[in-house]
Amino acid sequence: MVRVKICGITNAADALAAINAGANLLGFNFYEKSPRYISEAEAAKIRPQLPKKVEAVGIFVNTPPEEVAERCKSLKLNAAQLHGDETPEIVAEIARSIPVIKAFSVEPDFRLESLDAYPGAFAFLFDAAHTGQYGGTGHSTDWDLAQRAATGHRIILAGGLKVENVAAAVRIVRPYAVDVASGIESKPGKKDHGLLREFIQEVRRGERK
Repeated sequence: MVRVKICGITNAADALAAINAGANLLGFNFYEKSPRYISEAEAAKIRPQLPKKVEAVGIFVNTPPEEVAERCKSLKLNAAQLHGDETPEIVAEIARSIPVIKAFSVEPDFRLESLDAYPGAFAFLFDAAHTGQYGGTGHSTDWDLAQRAATGHRIILAGGLKVENVAAAVRIVRPYAVDVASGIESKPGKKDHGLLREFIQEVRRGERK
């Protein structure tokens, strides 16, 4: 089954809507420059409301490893998503205490061999490259490249996914998971619950084809 990660959760209502729609993972963005930023205090109010079957993922950008480990422990997070310029050594260090999803902004000249430098990563998130932004760009990722990567790695496909194209993305890439934020929002940080439900329905439709 392709897992569905709803990223950029900023409030309990959106979290519960995602859970009820069938999401498998919820992403909490601790990068202060993101329009979907959530404080640790606010995330702590939402975390206890998540059922065990739904995993909580913390999103970090160039955060010191000790701070990542501390916040993951405090909030009982299931994984840390590293969306910055973290080195293989930093990924390996954090991976000793929690599963790590290493995110990449996939440029046209991205080399799949570069994934092999991160043996400590549990999975890799493929997002579209956009100058000056760490994810959440709304731009599409190279599906062909992601498909090739997915034959040998756990790939989480992000970037430009929405109701209209996610079934095709699932059918072509066959990723471990898909990740959506801006594609199901009424405004940055606020999910459209109708689009959220439709998105997950389309993921399941893509799986069946």
